[in-house]
Amino acid sequence: MDAATALERLGGTAGARDLLRLTTRRRLRRSVGRGRVVRLGRGRYALPTADDARRMASGLTAIVCLRSAAAHHGWALKHQPNVPELMVRRGRRLSPEQRIGVTIHWANVADDQVVDGVTTPLRTVVDCARILPFDEALAVADSALRSGLVTRADLDAIDVRGAGASAVRRVLRHADRRAANPFESVLRALCIEAGLAVAPQSAVDLGTGTIHPDLVCHELRLAVEADSWTFHASRRAHRRDCARYNLLVIHDWRVLRFTWEQVMHDQAYVRWALAEVVRRAGRPEVA
Repeated sequence: MDAATALERLGGTAGARDLLRLTTRRRLRRSVGRGRVVRLGRGRYALPTADDARRMASGLTAIVCLRSAAAHHGWALKHQPNVPELMVRRGRRLSPEQRIGVTIHWANVADDQVVDGVTTPLRTVVDCARILPFDEALAVADSALRSGLVTRADLDAIDVRGAGASAVRRVLRHADRRAANPFESVLRALCIEAGLAVAPQSAVDLGTGTIHPDLVCHELRLAVEADSWTFHASRRAHRRDCARYNLLVIHDWRVLRFTWEQVMHDQAYVRWALAEVVRRAGRPEVA
């Protein structure tokens, strides 16, 4: 797989170890040389999303915001923005030529919500929660918590008002640093929308040991797995996961497994499967 495509699948930023599961060192070096991948530091790589946004923002005297700001903060995303996402103050006029190749948002931002031309981590989370679809916004908020740039206390202290406030509160309420990557975050968002109370990496005691499925609904004894070769480091890891699924079934748990392609690109199927589980849980079993 091409290195840039591999990084896109991993959320736009990754360490060399994870990246080289999907591509080769030669392809990685080639992508870095062509500017399609940026080397952030020792063993750390990213797509050029943030660099492109800062360059365009400088030319327009604008602020980097939303997913472009999230990429600047080093967070993994469900999708990279097609073009830089920038913010200018309300009332400012831009010519059609100035708006080519960028997405402009008009908003007033306090001075303490911008650092070096980029919205602060907390402001970025709130903006994404207000504007992006729930699954994308949740992936951003989860990644922000994992990074340590935003804390649970920060999110709980926010008093959100105005248009989109309910969407923001929903994202902040469900944000959880235990989600390992955007794949798991997006799957959890779909579960939440289906009415399933799931917790990421929650402990399940099987008597012979404790395991931690990707998502757990204890009420329905249901484990939901984000299952993909992308996130298996080896065949051994894949065998271990298969054994774990079997143990869950043996102990009367139901297991749903979804691939990366289904979660990211075939959400209608995922929603149908989750809705069926919820529907069947609401009626008695037929002998």
